[in-house]
Amino acid sequence: MPEPRYRQVFIEDTPYYHCISRCVRRAFLCGEDSISGFSFEHHRQWIIDRIKLLCSVFAIDLCAYAIMSNHYHIVIRIDVDQVGEWSDEEIARRWMQIFTGPLLMHQYLGNADLTETELERVQELFSTWRNRLCDLSWFVRCINEQRTRTPSIKRTRTPMTLTKETERTRTPMTLAKETNSN
Repeated sequence: MPEPRYRQVFIEDTPYYHCISRCVRRAFLCGEDSISGFSFEHHRQWIIDRIKLLCSVFAIDLCAYAIMSNHYHIVIRIDVDQVGEWSDEEIARRWMQIFTGPLLMHQYLGNADLTETELERVQELFSTWRNRLCDLSWFVRCINEQRTRTPSIKRTRTPMTLTKETERTRTPMTLAKETNSN
């Protein structure tokens, strides 16, 4: 039975980790599905771009990656010392490249007058975000969650014969209707 990540990751022992994330239910991450005739190859570059963006935000260095048809591998190095050197404003700037952030943080960064209680909450957010920006689970979550929430990545499957321009608008259901009407 798989172990939770918090039982496997010990930064004190090593900052290097090999992570694997796979699709379920015979789903394709990228490549060509010979059974359905759909190509998911356009997902590959999106995943690469997402990983690179997250490496620029997190205190995590990408050592290697491989994206297969139904899973991906990443080898990363967690740099806890780097996140400790970032100012609170840098932490907020990085975090809000991925997430919107609460209104309170936007007010703080906009130099609004905040109460003592609000300032304490802002400091709590800085501490939470600082920990998350060097956390392996949050890093992998940000790769996978965005992929599953993006309709063009999750639901759009394109026949191998379609051009790039029509990939995003023609779904298998639309194609079936077009075929039946001819």
